[in-house]
Amino acid sequence: MKSIKLTLMLSTVAVLASCGVDMPKETQSSFETLTVKTSDIELPYKFSARMKGQNDVTVMPQVSGQLIKICVAEGQQVKRGQTLFVIDSRNAQLELEAAQANLQAALAQENSAKLEYESNKNLYDKRIVSSYMLNNSENSYKQAQASVAQARASVSRAKVNLGFCTITASVSGVIGEIPVRVGDQVSPATQLTMLSGNTTMNAEFSLTESIIEGMVQEGINIADKEKYLANLPPATFVMKNGTEYPHKGRIVSMSGVVNSATGSLTLKVSFPNPEGHLYSGIQGTVVILLGEKDVMVVPQNAVIRMQDKSIVYKVQADSTATAIDVTTADAGNGKDFIVTSGLNVGDRIVTTGANNVTEGQKVLFPEEVKSEE
Repeated sequence: MKSIKLTLMLSTVAVLASCGVDMPKETQSSFETLTVKTSDIELPYKFSARMKGQNDVTVMPQVSGQLIKICVAEGQQVKRGQTLFVIDSRNAQLELEAAQANLQAALAQENSAKLEYESNKNLYDKRIVSSYMLNNSENSYKQAQASVAQARASVSRAKVNLGFCTITASVSGVIGEIPVRVGDQVSPATQLTMLSGNTTMNAEFSLTESIIEGMVQEGINIADKEKYLANLPPATFVMKNGTEYPHKGRIVSMSGVVNSATGSLTLKVSFPNPEGHLYSGIQGTVVILLGEKDVMVVPQNAVIRMQDKSIVYKVQADSTATAIDVTTADAGNGKDFIVTSGLNVGDRIVTTGANNVTEGQKVLFPEEVKSEE
């Protein structure tokens, strides 16, 4: 049966040939190639960051007492000077009244001591009393004056303490969690809430050691830090869900000491927050475009991923392809890679179709090579 099928196939081929029908020929195909060169590009550097209000304030009482009123709610927007909490002020009021009474007594004592001193001074001038009595009355007068000063200070302190019973917002912002309730006994160690001054927000992140080394190589030092920061491009903040915050930020500060544990510097990017969409504690990504000079950029389709390594096919002088191991970094634009090792400027590599190339395969033909040249 097999011999019959083979005979039929040979007969068909012979008939087609005798009828002048052209048989399909093997066609040569070439691959798109690229000559490697260097260029200057902008790379998006991404840093994990956490938002913090530029004027975040921990609200704590400065006097002890019972909390009798909470005037705000969690998440409420407040203005500077607005009342937040009220502490029972009866004890503070009594202390103020006692201080004022002590002041009146001290003033009376001062007045008596003054009269006695002036009287003894007149008598001393007439040589009726001794210098001892004059000096003694003068000292009593000075002591009475000191008592008045102390009493006045006590009144001022009592007034301040009375004012501390009404706690107001030191900055405009948003009220955080309120862990206390009306009736709680509070003291200067009690945290009442966190007030986030959210008109301007800071995103804090760490600058990696590799970038620090790059700054050192460029000659950036502490004296040039402000100038360096001022020349950096605007930053973008991307939420965890991928949403890009519409307002750009500027790097406003960089710590002058490298963290010994992480080997990094802490930077702050200031973002305007006119709509109040940013809150303290929000996590996301700060993206900054930084320029890189003389880097080798190749299309992503030229790089073949094979398990734990990356290869490109280099075109040899005889137009055959040889696999070359390379190390790459993402160019951040979704279409290119930066080659950090494995290739040299002037090398020709296969781009489109690289995933179909085999080792030693001819990828260019004379007429195509000539046309490219």
